[in-house]
Amino acid sequence: MTDQSVPAPEGVSASAAIAARDLRVVFSRLRRRIREVAQDEDLTPSQVSALTLVGKHGAATASALASAEGVRPQSMAATLAVLERRQLIRRAPDPDDGRRQLVTLTDGGRERIEGNRQVRQEWLPRALQERYSEDERQTLIEAFALLERLTRS
Repeated sequence: MTDQSVPAPEGVSASAAIAARDLRVVFSRLRRRIREVAQDEDLTPSQVSALTLVGKHGAATASALASAEGVRPQSMAATLAVLERRQLIRRAPDPDDGRRQLVTLTDGGRERIEGNRQVRQEWLPRALQERYSEDERQTLIEAFALLERLTRS
């Protein structure tokens, strides 16, 4: 991945441009791989995302979920309809406003989210153990300490 032909913005070294590009590519692939590990084949990525969002937010309206997910309310309504048919969520009248429906997880939805979370949490340490030597893992730990500086303002 160290192709030296990455154009660098003015005032930025070629090595910084290459490192930035490689970092984006690797993290994107890693994120995708972690999602694939626990991905349910019978749900689309948007359905899995919505299910996880309901789990994080607790009781929420479809419009609040759509806003949090950055999708149109109609798209969220269609996604929630599938999750409801699969008995992963339930809708109930909002006690504060009976015109609105609150979406919550069913026991099955909660179990599914927890199972996915468990699989993801176990996959990465196992993959690091199996694919890297102790010295390589120590190098990764050192690199992450350097990368942590990017997250500070």
